[in-house]
Amino acid sequence: MGRQQGWLAIIFALVIASLTVLISFPFQLGLDLKGGSQLTLEIQPTVDIEVITPELVDGVKTVLDKRVNSLGVSESSLRTIGKNQLVLELPGEQDPSSAARVLGKTALLEFRAQREGTELEYQKLRRIRSEFNRDLGSYLYENNIESFDNNDEINEQITKYNNLLGIDNTKDNYNQIIDIKKRINQNITSVFTPSKLTGADLVSAGRRQEQNLASWEVTLSFNQDGGEKFADLTKSIAGSSRLLGIILDGESISEASVGPQFLTAGITGGSASITGRFSAEEARDLEVQLRGGSLPLPVEIIQVKTIGPSLGLENIKKSLYSSLIGLFFVSILMIYTYRLPGLVAIIALILYSLFNISFYALLPVTLTLPGIAGFILSIGMAVDANILIFERVKDELRRENTLIRSIDAGFASAFSSIIDSHLTTLISCIVLFNLGTGFVKGFAATLGIGVTLSLFTALTCTRTILKFFMSYQSLRKKKYFINNSNLTINYND
Repeated sequence: MGRQQGWLAIIFALVIASLTVLISFPFQLGLDLKGGSQLTLEIQPTVDIEVITPELVDGVKTVLDKRVNSLGVSESSLRTIGKNQLVLELPGEQDPSSAARVLGKTALLEFRAQREGTELEYQKLRRIRSEFNRDLGSYLYENNIESFDNNDEINEQITKYNNLLGIDNTKDNYNQIIDIKKRINQNITSVFTPSKLTGADLVSAGRRQEQNLASWEVTLSFNQDGGEKFADLTKSIAGSSRLLGIILDGESISEASVGPQFLTAGITGGSASITGRFSAEEARDLEVQLRGGSLPLPVEIIQVKTIGPSLGLENIKKSLYSSLIGLFFVSILMIYTYRLPGLVAIIALILYSLFNISFYALLPVTLTLPGIAGFILSIGMAVDANILIFERVKDELRRENTLIRSIDAGFASAFSSIIDSHLTTLISCIVLFNLGTGFVKGFAATLGIGVTLSLFTALTCTRTILKFFMSYQSLRKKKYFINNSNLTINYND
């Protein structure tokens, strides 16, 4: 009796702890339940790298993981599909444009010194860039880009710069403006000579607002080797009319002069800053790209999907309704078939469900629709364990054993079968979790947790509650376990 009371106390304590966890820790919901954005990315080959190997895919995925983490989107997931595609899910993110802008960049950072004798060429290109920013640059930040597609004044400006730069473009106005800006920055890049200093020498990147200005700058910190390269590079152009170019993905984003005070040793200390009249958002994007590192191969975003929060809420409601309906019909069947033990099984199932979902919140497990399916399936496993036990109890009662002895024998004889069935399911969950991706992992995780907990509820909670009921003399009757007509069985065959 004392042991039974001890188990009752433990179960009660677990119920209180589970309720506390559910109140204190919110669930992490996946894209299909919370809503958000899904981006499909395709890794592109290059002239130097024509075959995309699994190692290169892993390298791209590592860099993208760092960038996604720097974006600050919680519960995001990135998984591989096929040989050269990745799927990124951003739960709660209804505007994927900022993520797409950051993730699509190769982020190859270079520091270059201006070639001698290119001062006039650079001044001409710089003037073109200034005029472009004045005439068309502001349209890159328009929210409604369709509104100026048929604007005659804008059409004239685009035609002017296309002719000036030799661009043959049939795209819409917005993308034509992007191409013009890119071509101008690429032309400016051509007046700078590549050096040995690249983003590979970066240790970290940050951002800060420029003093007394509304614009932002990006700060850089180099490793020891990079610091020495930066000092040598700045020393070579210090005090001259040549500039230091900061190139990102083949486009010049900033050019700076180096004063004569650095003629002796260059700029030492292993740090620098990039200024280019960046807005706060532009500085953040550049910081994320540089901190994540350079992509081994370029990435193209081939599909963007947005799932609204209302659809996610509808999925949650349907999942909840289906779970409750399933539990209701299981309850009816169990009580009809097994009577009092069926009622005990339902109480144990309710406890099992409570412990299970509290585990999801505590770990935490990102819940998706397949994950909920795994949870519902694990309820079936928990019921199955109770059915094995109660059928054994019935067999013992038919042998005309006493009620208490039949209950003990039923649990003992069903033990090995329950362990075997749960163990084989757990092995399947482990294999699915290690070899599967995305939703398959979520299904395996929830099913594995559920199967493990069902062992506890079936072998401990069910037994403890049933023994507790048997402490009441009014319930200690065989008719609450089996029909009187089935109490005898012939074993002479």
